[in-house]
Amino acid sequence: MALVAPANSGSGPVVAVAEVEMNAGADQGATTVRATVVQAGTVFYDTPATLDKAEKLTAEAAGYGSQLVLFPEVFVGGYPRGSTFGLTIGNRSAKGKEDFRKYHAAAIDVPGPEVTRLAALAGKYKVFLVMGVVERAGYTLYNTVLFFDPLGKYLGKHRKLMPTALERVFWGFGDGSTIPVYDTPLGKICAAICWENRMPLLRTAMYAKGVEIYCAPTADFMPSWQASMTHIAVEGGCFVLSANQFCRRKDYPPAPEYTFDGLDDEPSPESVICPGGSSIISPSGTVLAGPNYEGEGLLTADLDLGEIARAKFDFDVVGHYSRPEVLSLTVKTDPKLPVSFTSAAEKTSAAKSDDVSRT
Repeated sequence: MALVAPANSGSGPVVAVAEVEMNAGADQGATTVRATVVQAGTVFYDTPATLDKAEKLTAEAAGYGSQLVLFPEVFVGGYPRGSTFGLTIGNRSAKGKEDFRKYHAAAIDVPGPEVTRLAALAGKYKVFLVMGVVERAGYTLYNTVLFFDPLGKYLGKHRKLMPTALERVFWGFGDGSTIPVYDTPLGKICAAICWENRMPLLRTAMYAKGVEIYCAPTADFMPSWQASMTHIAVEGGCFVLSANQFCRRKDYPPAPEYTFDGLDDEPSPESVICPGGSSIISPSGTVLAGPNYEGEGLLTADLDLGEIARAKFDFDVVGHYSRPEVLSLTVKTDPKLPVSFTSAAEKTSAAKSDDVSRT
């Protein structure tokens, strides 16, 4: 089944999930998974309204019998397309700083009340929910994906490792501690965000963790993106779900509150700012749904998990097609903290341990 439905902004028991270890075996339980990719835009600078919209769209997807629902990159918080935050080399404008203040205010804390609401939403509609958010950690923001299970439990997060171009100014960088693959009754699920999908070593880490349903929320609507998604599906022997926003100029605040730099003229309210291009692709490279460039909508497809074994018979990138005696990868998964504190008791204990080791 493949279904593309316009978004309307007006299943069996599951067990607990856990992150899988490297090279874990495939889940042999589920055979078919119904997945929905949401293509819709943020209510910019209005996080409560965006969460209301997310619930309506999740309810629609659940109404189609979907077990997994993927939202676009930074759906909660918004993608600040066209904004420069007043940046030039050696200078930052007062308006740009105020733009960042408002963007920071629309972000969410993880954990926090919005995360609690999203978890409840996943539990209410009995879906695995994969949601792009702008995460606020003090005064640094991260491009983050959150994972929730059908029992209403927050599972964890992935922070984008490498923001692209000017994104590096207003988003911090993730580290190896947030590149999880979750083992669920539907299969092993991960997420990589936008152009970090172009990072072959990151993809290899996901493949080594056994990913079967690879989520790729994005802001890229170029034709080359579809080629990347097909390549990843074939390379990884996995299903690839790609979600992008569809939005028009009227979905952002009006000028001069919000301006689109780099354009000769201010776009009209109906001008398409991001045309989407969301899609679902099988391990054989077959496009099961999309790409949709027509408007907001839900793309739904049934994923036959048997296709994974059939694809990997030909090519198993971290299995029979690997050459570890020639090529290998080390992934550093410890968190990179700028400041660490050690108590006096810990220092004393460490000193005693050193004394014992020298005797």
